[in-house]
Amino acid sequence: MFCSLPSVLLKELADDEGQIIPERRFVEAVNREAYQYQIGDFPAEWEAWIRKKREDPPTIEEILRNENYREEMKQKVKDVSEKDKLLQAKEYEQGLIAEPSHTQVKGHASAPYYGKKEPSQDPTSTANTFQPGAWMPPGSGSSQNK
Repeated sequence: MFCSLPSVLLKELADDEGQIIPERRFVEAVNREAYQYQIGDFPAEWEAWIRKKREDPPTIEEILRNENYREEMKQKVKDVSEKDKLLQAKEYEQGLIAEPSHTQVKGHASAPYYGKKEPSQDPTSTANTFQPGAWMPPGSGSSQNK
């Protein structure tokens, strides 16, 4: 996850007319350049504080507690999915559940697929597509039987 606690800079300024300029929140990562930032590099608690979704910056204890909770949840999800796979395998063997069919998707779901297209001697046109007819040499095919 994260290696060190980012340093935090808070600024709330008043301009010459007495208006309060809202604070700007920054997090400076240690040993990292700005262009190397990846989503998830900072804990979610810091992200929420930067975006002003929470009032106070997170504490180290809070970050560690939430990180441990996330790890526990990942482990529980992994355990449950393994149990589910074993249960499904057992039910397949008993014939209670049909095994999933292995379908192959070809083309777009809304477009009908009727198999491999054979080249046609006649040109075809549908909407924006034009496909010229296939060239057949003279003396072959049905053109000579006429």
